[in-house]
Amino acid sequence: MSSITASPAGDAAHDGAAESAVPLVAKNLVKLHLIASILWMISSMTWGFLASLQFLHAYPAEGIEWFSFGRIRLLHTNEIAYGCLVNGFIGCLYYVVPRLTGRKVLSAGLGLLVFWVWQFLTVATSVGQLLGKTQALEWGETPTGFKPGTFELNYIPVDFLIEVGAVLVALQFMTPIVKAMKERMYVSLWYISAGIVWLILTYVMGNTLVEWNFPGSSGAAASGLYIHDLVGLFVTPMGWGMMYFFVPIILRKPIWSHALSVIGFWSLAFFYPLNGVHHYLLSSIPMSVQYGAVISTMAVEIVVTTVIVNFFGTMWGRGRAIHSNLTIRWFYTGMILYFITCLQCAVHTTLSVQKVIHFTDWVPGHAHLVMLGVFSFWIIGMTQWLWPRMTGNEWYSRRLNHWQYWLTLIGLFTMFVDLLAAGVIHGYMLDALSPWMDIVRAMYPFWLLRTIAGGMILAGQILFFWNLWKTARTPKPYDHRWDLVDAGGAA
Repeated sequence: MSSITASPAGDAAHDGAAESAVPLVAKNLVKLHLIASILWMISSMTWGFLASLQFLHAYPAEGIEWFSFGRIRLLHTNEIAYGCLVNGFIGCLYYVVPRLTGRKVLSAGLGLLVFWVWQFLTVATSVGQLLGKTQALEWGETPTGFKPGTFELNYIPVDFLIEVGAVLVALQFMTPIVKAMKERMYVSLWYISAGIVWLILTYVMGNTLVEWNFPGSSGAAASGLYIHDLVGLFVTPMGWGMMYFFVPIILRKPIWSHALSVIGFWSLAFFYPLNGVHHYLLSSIPMSVQYGAVISTMAVEIVVTTVIVNFFGTMWGRGRAIHSNLTIRWFYTGMILYFITCLQCAVHTTLSVQKVIHFTDWVPGHAHLVMLGVFSFWIIGMTQWLWPRMTGNEWYSRRLNHWQYWLTLIGLFTMFVDLLAAGVIHGYMLDALSPWMDIVRAMYPFWLLRTIAGGMILAGQILFFWNLWKTARTPKPYDHRWDLVDAGGAA
C-alpha cells in the first residue's frame, strides 16, 4: 500500500478551508481528551516537583502519611502514563482514524462514556495510591480493589475496570479500521491497531495475572515485560503511528520510505516484547533470559534507526518547517531525544554498566527523557497543531507556545544531564563502599538542580494550558495561511 498521504481522508487535512465541512471527526472528543491530557500532565509534574522537595528538606507535607514520598511518587508516574499519555493518544486517534479510514468511530456516545469513565478511573487510581491501596508491582500500582492474593474487596477494582475500558477503546477505533481494511490500510493504522490490541494483552499479562498467578522470580519476569511493554507495545506504536500521519500531512509530502516503515513495524513487534527482563538484571531470573533481554534491547536500535531515517528523509527539502512549525519542531526534538534514549538504553542494559548505575538517579533521568522528551513532546506538538483547527480559533498567543517549548526543552535537558552525572557519581561511590551519608551529601547539589529544572518544565505546561484555555474562549477565526507556513512555505 502507499504511504498515509495517499488517503482521501488524509488529503482533506491538507485543505484547511475544508476542515469545518468534514463530518468525520468528533471534534468535541478530540478537545476533551487533549485538554485532559495536559491537565493530567500538570498534575503529574506537580507531584513530581513536590517529591523532589523531600530530597531538599523543603517538603510542605512532611509527616503526613497520605503524602509520603512512596505514595506521591506513584501519582507522578501513573498520572503521566494513564492520565496524560492515554488521553493524549486517544484524543489524536479521534482525528487520525476517521481521516485514514474515511469512516466515523463506532459511537460518539460511547466516546463520551469512555472519556468520563477513564477520568474517574485515573482519579480513583490516584486516590487509591494515596490511601495505600496498591499492588507491590512496579508500574502496576493501580489498585486491584482486592486484598493481596484474595478476591475480598477493599477498594474500587480499578485494574479490571481499566481492562474493560481498554476493550471499549478497541471497539471504538477498531470498528472503522476493520471496515476499511480492504480499501485502505496505511502504515499509521498498522501501528495504531497493534498498539490498541497490545495494550489489552500487556495489561492483563503483566499486571492482573501477576497478582494471583506468578509468584517469585516468574512474577518479576512477567512484571518486567509489563513495565517495558506498556511503553514499547502501546506508547511506542501510538507515537510512531501519529508521527507517520502528522509529519507528511504538515509537510505536504509523502513519507520518505514505506518499506522502512514496514521494517520498523515488524522489528518492533519482534524485538520489543523481549526487553522487559533487563529491569531485573543480576537477579534470580535465569541468566539465559537476562542475556536475551540485553541482546534484544540492543537490537531495538535497528527499529529506532528505521524511524529516524524515515523521519529525516521526509524532512529533506522542508528544513524551514523546523523554524516555522512548532509541531514539526516538537517531533524533530523528540526524535533526536528518542535516538539518545535508545542508545543509552542499549549501553546501560549491559551487565557491566548495570552494576554501576542500578538504583541510582541515572535511571529516572533516562525515564524522563523517553516519557517526557519523546512521547509527551509529540503529544504537545500534535495538540498545538490540532487545537486551532478543532476550536476554529487562532492561537491566543503563539509566543506563549514558543516559551513553553524552550522552558520544557531546557528544563528537561538540564534534568537529564544532571541526573546522568548524579547516577555515575552515586554508582562509583557505592562501588567504593563510601559511607551512605557521604553519598547523600554528594547528591544534594544535583537534587537541587533537578528541582529547579522541574520547576521550569512545570511552568511551561501551565503556560500551555493557559494558552489553550484562552484560545478556546477567544473568538478569532483561524488564519489558514498558517497551513503554508507550517509546511515550510511563505504565508
